[in-house]
Order: sequence, then C-alpha cells, then structure tokens
Amino acid sequence: MAALSPDDAVTAPRGGRAPVIEVNHVSRWFGSVVAVSDVTFDILPGITGLLGPNGAGKTTLLRMITGLAKVSDGTVTVLGEPVRDNPPLYRRIGVMSEHETVYGFMKGRNFVKMMGQLRGVSDLDAAVDKAIRLVDLVDAAHRPMGTYSRGMRQRMRLAATLVHDPEILILDEPLNGADPRQRVHFQSLLRKLAAEGRTIVLSSHILEEVEQIADTVLLIVNGKLAASGGYRAIRAALDKRPYHVMVVSDSPRALAAAVVQLDSVDAVNIDPDGTIVVLSRKVRELQVELPRLAQAAGISLRRVEPLDDSLESVFGYLVER
Repeated sequence: MAALSPDDAVTAPRGGRAPVIEVNHVSRWFGSVVAVSDVTFDILPGITGLLGPNGAGKTTLLRMITGLAKVSDGTVTVLGEPVRDNPPLYRRIGVMSEHETVYGFMKGRNFVKMMGQLRGVSDLDAAVDKAIRLVDLVDAAHRPMGTYSRGMRQRMRLAATLVHDPEILILDEPLNGADPRQRVHFQSLLRKLAAEGRTIVLSSHILEEVEQIADTVLLIVNGKLAASGGYRAIRAALDKRPYHVMVVSDSPRALAAAVVQLDSVDAVNIDPDGTIVVLSRKVRELQVELPRLAQAAGISLRRVEPLDDSLESVFGYLVER
C-alpha cells in the first residue's frame, strides 16, 4: 500500500466521528478466483470514492457492503450492525447498481413510485415528487424512460434510490453516460446530499471524476487496497510515478537531442521506426515544454501519447512501492 500520512488515512475516525461502514479483513472468492483479498477500511460521513480499473473488485466490495453478497472471510458492519441478512438496516441504505434496471416503456415518475412502494414509503406521492425535484427531472417525469438520454436515466435512477430518504448511498459507476452538464449537476447534488450528513460511496474508474467530488479515495487493484486517503495525498503519490510518453515527429533525432536536455525528462529512447519514448516524472511540465521546444526548433509534432497512463499501470506502480 502506498504510504500516506496519518492525517490522510481513512482507517481511523477523523474528528472523533465513528465510522459508518467498517470493512475488516474482508475477502471474497469464487472457486479458485479471488475477487477481493484481505481488504480493511472505514468509511465516514461525506463522499468516498472507490477508484479502480474494471475488474478490480469494486462492484464485489459494494455488494458485500450492501449485504447483497456474502463475505468469504472477514466482517462488514454498517451503522454498527452486521449488514448481511438484516432487512431493517437495508431501509437505511440506497443502492444504485452499475447496470441499468429500468423499463423503457415506464414513465419516470411511475418508476420512482414503484421503488418507493417496494420500500414501504409512507406519504408516497410527496416522497416521489421530492426525489424527482432533487434530480431536476420534473419536466420529464411523465415521459417514458426509453425517451431519456443515458444521463437522464441515471438521474431518474438516483431519484428512485433516494425516494425512501436513505442515510447511506451506494452508487456503482453513477456517472456513466452522463454528458458534462449532467455530470456537473450530478456532482452538485451529491455534495448537497453529503452536506446534509449522508454517507455516500461511489465507484469509478476515472481519476478526474473522483478528484472532483470525493473527500476520500480508496484505490482498489486486483481485489486489494492499493492506497487510501485524501485525494491530494493520492495525487502526490501518483505524481512520483514515472510515465512513458510516445512522441512522433518529422525529425526524431533532432527532437530527442533537444528533449533530453529538459529538466522534466529522465531519459529518452528512439525506436527503430523513429518513434521517441520519453521517461518523465514531471509529465505536466513536459506537456508545456515539448510543444514550445518543437516550435522553436522548427520540428513538427505528429503525435504525443502516454503509453502507460491507465489505472492498471498506476495501481501496479502503487502496489509495487
């Protein structure tokens, strides 16, 4: 696990607050396949981002936190209670799965109302109206959901998740398919809900998405906790990681000779086909310096692309430290 300062750790309560969710040495395996391996963390009120590449074990973790999946080893408690086979506790949790669970012919308001009925919500119509207002879809509430954009369907699904006014929200890849405007609205809404005292856990495979919204980040790779803490601490750990950047130009040797002089560059290699591969721990500086250098030298840049800027490689670096 990446070493973070005690101030950034999430395994201890901050500010005297008790954890809402406690995951203690949890593992989950399916036959010989280990989906989650000996994971321990606490989650406090606010927004926690569960970050990792596809297949990292995020959804399995969320299913165990919500009681939908049984742990193979370890314990999960929510609000101080075991979460598995605990129906009264489920009424305090709102779950939005990654996969869409809507009927295209069903009107948005009817969908939210149905979910409220399943949860035994009293004063159902008022609760439905409130939830739909929260996601700003009043004008679309009486339209079939098959006419919605993907982002609109996600927001109406969130309304259905909120209709019983849960204390805890578990959201699996909630921003998939949302356009930039809808993402801003969605993020603003989640911040508002967190400010009311709710505990929100959302999963994502996009670094920037989590950076913009989460108070705390849990990095998951290959079913293990690779790092945890405030986003600034995570970003600081990632900024120390060397990156390989591919550069294609019309004068590779001249460009390589100039690039190697930059402070942001650790090493430069030229492939037989003339492609330059730059090793840099200061990619942001390189992004600024490289075009300026090429322009000054009269060199045309045809392609600049990070070779390993994926979550898999990022997490691999953190795990190996």
